[in-house]
Amino acid sequence: MRKLFTLCLSLAMFSICQNSIAQHRNFVDVAGLDPAIKPGDNFFRYVNGRWYDTVKIDNDQAGVGSYSFLNIPQKRLLQNILDSVSKARNVTGSIEQKVGDFYASGMDMVTINRRGYEPVRSILARIDAINSVPALLKFVAVEMTSGNRSVISFGISPDNKNSSINIAHVYQGGIGLPEKGYYFKTDSATLQVQKAYKTYLSTLFQLTGNTRATAIKNADIAYSIEKQLAQGSKSNIELRDVNANFNKVSIASIGKTQANIGWSVLLATLGVKTDSIDMAQPAYYDKLNAMLKSVSMANWKTYLKAATLQNYADGLSQPFINASFAFNKVLSGEDKQKSRRQVMTATVDGQLGQALGQLYVKRYFNEDAKKRVLALVNNLQKAFENRINQLDWMSDSTKKKAVEKLYTFTKKIGYPDKWRDYDKVQISRNKFFENIVSLNKNGYLYELGKLNKPVDKTEWGTTPSTVTAYYNPPVNEIVFPAGILQYPYFDFAADDAINYGGIGMVIGHEMTHAFDDQGAQYDKDGNVKNWWTAEDLRKFKEKTTQLSNLYSSFTVLDTVHIKGPLTLGENTADNGGVAIAYDAFKMTEQGKSGDKIDGFTPDQRFFLSIARIWRVKTRDAFLRTYVNTNPHSPAMWRVNGPLMNFAPFYKAFDIKPGDKNYKAENERVRIW
Repeated sequence: MRKLFTLCLSLAMFSICQNSIAQHRNFVDVAGLDPAIKPGDNFFRYVNGRWYDTVKIDNDQAGVGSYSFLNIPQKRLLQNILDSVSKARNVTGSIEQKVGDFYASGMDMVTINRRGYEPVRSILARIDAINSVPALLKFVAVEMTSGNRSVISFGISPDNKNSSINIAHVYQGGIGLPEKGYYFKTDSATLQVQKAYKTYLSTLFQLTGNTRATAIKNADIAYSIEKQLAQGSKSNIELRDVNANFNKVSIASIGKTQANIGWSVLLATLGVKTDSIDMAQPAYYDKLNAMLKSVSMANWKTYLKAATLQNYADGLSQPFINASFAFNKVLSGEDKQKSRRQVMTATVDGQLGQALGQLYVKRYFNEDAKKRVLALVNNLQKAFENRINQLDWMSDSTKKKAVEKLYTFTKKIGYPDKWRDYDKVQISRNKFFENIVSLNKNGYLYELGKLNKPVDKTEWGTTPSTVTAYYNPPVNEIVFPAGILQYPYFDFAADDAINYGGIGMVIGHEMTHAFDDQGAQYDKDGNVKNWWTAEDLRKFKEKTTQLSNLYSSFTVLDTVHIKGPLTLGENTADNGGVAIAYDAFKMTEQGKSGDKIDGFTPDQRFFLSIARIWRVKTRDAFLRTYVNTNPHSPAMWRVNGPLMNFAPFYKAFDIKPGDKNYKAENERVRIW
């Protein structure tokens, strides 16, 4: 899961945040509640209804509230840092200098606009010079090392069957729309996206000197090639099949079956020394291999130009940025472009995230939060162990292995113990595009350096300031960055009911990912290995199918339903997270008492906190894209879905037959 918010985490910010604290110190947001709605009809609306009906989404945003949108105020803290370091005189080579100068180079729109598309002119000329398939693939490989990706998607990560070693993987790629289905659906919303995308491609070609007629023709050519590549691709639901998306093959064998790609030469150009790779989606590369022969060289060059211009559009002058926004607003519903400060804050965080993260942690992170959250993690482990041991559908032998995996978790909280080294990165204050390319090259070499080496279990997959949390199956780790250790998920001043319903639910969610339909296929060491009895696995799949079917019945927009198979892992984690957090809460003093605060019992406050942390409102266009592409359910169903399956919730709010979200006991899905 990935998400968050703002709270005051240092004395330096106390005066700024004092009023904010006063507003939420009691933590039950009575102003947000809608007492006209029965808790059993729609608990999300009961807790958040008044807020939802009155809050306004900023014109430059797709949504507002908690969850991923809490990264919006979080970015303002990073902006404060960037504004400061970009104006200071920093020691050359220091992280302050690199972060500050990179930010300044991207803020200099006068220079960026003056350069137009000059930064990519040489790349386009190199595409024009391509005269053979080997030359085409050499271009693809060389450009990939600079972040300009097209038909090949390459990465380094653990071997599914031997998780202690990093190996080379190649994945499907080559398309510009969010997902394969966008090329083939014919509903009005999808047709609108297709039209906007073709207009975007056409605009990019016009901005690089083509006539309108030629640009439209080129856009059609590029789109046609992408559609063919999509035919050989898997859907985002099919990509969830762990075993089907791991196919280790020898370079010698694919050199014969996919001879047009020329894997040996391509990998050598990438600097990859290996005798085998994981070809995650072989059908895609079979399709690409055939297309390298069937598609004309002239059309391939048009496609590569389109891919290059898309990859770099946001790093070029304002007309390119405008074209990118015009397309993406169809997917997000945003009415207005984000400010340059917002854009550059996100760009610096994405490119120099651990450098900026060091500055963030120094300025804003409360070290005591680390200890408090670790205590919660340990309590939830105990609660989860108890739940596993009490399961009536799992055998003792599988329970034993599940508990072993549970206690093998690596726990990462706050920020890395070892920061990433950016010493080789060179940043110029007046060359934004070149800085992007330099950082991409450095990132590629950083990843390539892991090939055939032991997995570094200290490495983090996110920046400390990001509002997120995650479970990583090959490393069997749970990670909670500094960014999420804030209100409404976590606060020192909150009682246990609020914190267990907040960060406790998040912790339980990430723990459950180790035992969702994907995570359950990895053993305690992170290897894809079956540790279940045949009968236990059958029962588990039966239960996950029930959960998938339940969520597929939920309507989001008009006739648009949640995709149960796509969201199954996250829905399993949400349901497990609530149950585990509740059990852990009941182990506390407050959880055992009946004392009311603000008129609510401890159990009620726990559930109120769960609904509060998913307080989100989005634009319909964003929500439509989200349902099609995101493995998480929309916020309302991250609340209502798990709670309609959870008996203690029924008791806490006296949910009865006749309530809209009431489920008879035999209809409730219980997995963990």
